[in-house]
Amino acid sequence: MKENVAVAQAATTEKGAGSQLPVRVQEALGELAGAAQEGLMALSVGVGLGVLCELMDEEVEEVVGPKGRHDPERTAHRHGREGGEVTLGGRRLAVERPRVRSVEGQGEVALQTYTHFADRDPLSRVVMERMLAGTSTRRYPRTQEPVGEEVEADARSTSKSSVSRTFVERTRVALGELMARRLDDVRLAALMLDGIELKGRTNVVCLGVTTDGVKLPLGLWEGSTENATVATALLSDLVERGLDPEQGMLFVLDGAKALRKAVRKVFGEAAAVQRCIRHKERNVLEHLPERDRPAVKRRLRRAWAERDHGRGLDQLGVLAVELERGHPGAAGSLREGMAETLTLTRLGIEGSLKATLASTNPIESMIECVRRTARNVKRWSSGEMALRWTAAGMLEAEGQFRRVIGYRDLAKLAVAVESEISPDRPAQPTTEEGILTTA
Repeated sequence: MKENVAVAQAATTEKGAGSQLPVRVQEALGELAGAAQEGLMALSVGVGLGVLCELMDEEVEEVVGPKGRHDPERTAHRHGREGGEVTLGGRRLAVERPRVRSVEGQGEVALQTYTHFADRDPLSRVVMERMLAGTSTRRYPRTQEPVGEEVEADARSTSKSSVSRTFVERTRVALGELMARRLDDVRLAALMLDGIELKGRTNVVCLGVTTDGVKLPLGLWEGSTENATVATALLSDLVERGLDPEQGMLFVLDGAKALRKAVRKVFGEAAAVQRCIRHKERNVLEHLPERDRPAVKRRLRRAWAERDHGRGLDQLGVLAVELERGHPGAAGSLREGMAETLTLTRLGIEGSLKATLASTNPIESMIECVRRTARNVKRWSSGEMALRWTAAGMLEAEGQFRRVIGYRDLAKLAVAVESEISPDRPAQPTTEEGILTTA
């Protein structure tokens, strides 16, 4: 009990004295005692910068040789010191670096140690990660780790304008990487198209599902609306980047006529299209009064759940006839693309894969990630800005993707689509794991 009281009194005394470091610790740390007073992170930064200076001096000695010794075979010599910068925790810190020059007058000899730590790529990566996580440029300095007052006073590249420039540069690179992806060796089982509206600016985005069940952002195209011209340009770009238009893949659309027209133009009349049943259900029910919606919804879902394509199509046809007299708008909405809401049933796809691909939920999940990452943007100054943010959000979503539910049946889907669009082509064999084997 007495020991506990003594410890408590000692802690209180230490707190009142400004949390002084023990004498033994102060002696061991020397100049770093002040940094240790500010916390472990500040101490680690101080030690790290000291180690960096030692590493650079050691590298100079390896390149030039020991100081004060004449070496007739040396290829470089010391040339004093100058100020430099290294990247640390999303900021740039000033350091003093040694210089080495060639004895033959061929210029400066780069030190690998300094080049590695001075690389700006870690800085731009940290900036992009924090911006996509929702940090604004004004609040960016608040998200940084504490590195000590002395170090922080000399840090730069944390102002609003500097962070903004770094983010623009990084997202421009991300956009270029996404739009330059080669698709020659990509084997798709399904391809989804949809549009995302960003305060008056529309981007049409594309998501592919490989025969392994991997979701892959394929590209995007900017336009004023979700029209056929924009969608056609996007699909044509995919073909130019190596996507084989002859491979059997299912196109999953939300029902927009412009997107359907673009698919027909680029991939032909025989392209297999699955209309999103959730969009179709919503469109039909919006034409009905509240009291009639539950019954119609049950009948729609019962027809879409049918394993027999003919029966399901008949049930939808009967429902359309019954709706014609009282609610012609609902009947017309149901008949538009009605057969394409049962494409998966016609191809013999059942179970969890049918539930996954019968709607555009996978691509809408990616679009939601784009909206979430761009939620702090108040003003879209240009179409290029919208493209950059959209591409960055798509790549952010890609890092969170999991294989689609029911992926083991994707090979079966690809074979079924190929057999339908090219009846004379022999079906491709499948492996034991159910993955399509391509030449």
